[in-house]
Amino acid sequence: MPEGGYGWVVVASCSMIMFFAVGSFYSWGVMQAQLAAESIAQSSTLAFIGSLGVSLVSFTAIVMGRLIRWMGARKAGFLSCFLMGVGQILSSASSRNVGGLFFTNGIIVGLGTSMSFMVCSTLPSQYFKRKRGLANGAVFGAAGIGGAVLSVAQQTLLNRVGVAWTFRIIGFSVIALTFPACCFIKERMRRSTATIEWSLFSDPKFLLLAIGSAVGTFPLLVPPFFLPLYANSLGLSASLGSVLLAVFNISSALGRVSFGALCDLCGPITSLCFALILSALSLLAIWPVSSSLVPLIVFTILNGFGNGGFFSTIPSVVAHIYGPVRVTTVFSMVLTGWAAGYLMGSPVAGWLLDAYGGSGAGIAAYRPAMYYAGSMSVGSTGFILGVRALTTKRKLFTFA
Repeated sequence: MPEGGYGWVVVASCSMIMFFAVGSFYSWGVMQAQLAAESIAQSSTLAFIGSLGVSLVSFTAIVMGRLIRWMGARKAGFLSCFLMGVGQILSSASSRNVGGLFFTNGIIVGLGTSMSFMVCSTLPSQYFKRKRGLANGAVFGAAGIGGAVLSVAQQTLLNRVGVAWTFRIIGFSVIALTFPACCFIKERMRRSTATIEWSLFSDPKFLLLAIGSAVGTFPLLVPPFFLPLYANSLGLSASLGSVLLAVFNISSALGRVSFGALCDLCGPITSLCFALILSALSLLAIWPVSSSLVPLIVFTILNGFGNGGFFSTIPSVVAHIYGPVRVTTVFSMVLTGWAAGYLMGSPVAGWLLDAYGGSGAGIAAYRPAMYYAGSMSVGSTGFILGVRALTTKRKLFTFA
């Protein structure tokens, strides 16, 4: 099996696509805060728009896997990027209409993101084995960088040209920058058909991985969706809130690359456990006491790092346990299980915030949402430790 070569070109192409595909949702918090400030809807409703788009990555995973096999990765890449760009442009016409935003930014952009995610998250595994974790980490790291750049860019655009033109400019940028990248996408081997492999439901490792990772998705979008709003509750400016979100995404990018490389050193399952533990500690021990800027920055960096590690290690875990030939099928099934966490994770946090007085009630109103998110990370860690125990016969805390 080759190690690199044209694979690094594929990694670069997938990285550009993921820059926008995942980065746009990880910068949604900036747009959410602006729309909330303009009284378009409550925070929980606006969080639902972002989470709906992300949840389609899970709801349509198996269908997208089949479409990619039928169309080929390159054509699927063009179609996915077109949907992402057009969805943002159409959102400009719905900037004062919540229902319209659910359709354009939730469904259309979400479908494009789903197909992009399936193309880019599994393709590097065809070109790498020994450096698979690093390759996946680079692709997912670009998503974190995208979230950072888009967070600051969106806030700047919102201040200068307003919501509608911000959507338009982002949409045209997606098409202009991702279409050239799609030209270099190339599959090394024919993908297995994404389907439901029923025999996996009798495999304890798969069940623990599917349940554990599904539980782990509930807290993932809570910090990026609510950081700008939380910063505002501390009396910080909207621009500083967008900078904090950018710091989160940069840390997420570093976490994706670092944990991807860690997979190659101490094993992907161990790396995933470390990422979940870091997320849980930051949510339970640091965010609840972040009543000023300095501890909030510490939380932002640590949680972003663990958050990014979750995403970059999962494909490597699947490939490690089931091999590159079955990775499309198994990853699609695991990804489908993330639907509830993606769809409901951040809205539940929003409902908890509203139930305790809303963003205007001060930082104490956020603590129930923080504890909810942290407890889900702890639960996820327990399931993944179970996977690790079943995968290796060595002691639980030896590298595997």
